[in-house]
Amino acid sequence: MTQPLRMPDVEVQRAAMKQLSFLIGRWVGEARILRGPGETVELNQQEEAQYKLDGLVLTIEGIGYSKGDGKTALQALGFVSYDDYSGRYIMRAFNDGRYLETELKLAEDGQGIMWGFALGEIKTSSMLRINEEGDWTELTEITIGTQPPRNYMELRVSRQE
Repeated sequence: MTQPLRMPDVEVQRAAMKQLSFLIGRWVGEARILRGPGETVELNQQEEAQYKLDGLVLTIEGIGYSKGDGKTALQALGFVSYDDYSGRYIMRAFNDGRYLETELKLAEDGQGIMWGFALGEIKTSSMLRINEEGDWTELTEITIGTQPPRNYMELRVSRQE
């Protein structure tokens, strides 16, 4: 995906990116991921979100350590930006030697984001919200072919001061 040749409006981009400020900080808690049919892994999870490039890019890095042996079981790094030309948030995320690029949508109440992707028969749908207690909660569902959706990842982390 390439951008059209024009001058970007960085002030519009910064204003849009400020709407994601609810994510900024270091977060710690737990997660559970599906690794195979009926096989889940319990994790101690850390998330860190910060602005880069004077507020034009938001980085989100997540690392999960297996509660069983303490080894790294999940690593993900995302970059979120706002395209003032199309009026869309774009996220490029890296995990396990792969990456995806997808549109990210801001929840109507301004306290959450949604995204998903499709790869062949696999489709995912993710919802991140800040709940009433101020915790970051995230649920990702996965659908393979005609199977019903299953919880792929559940996460709950609290902001660290």
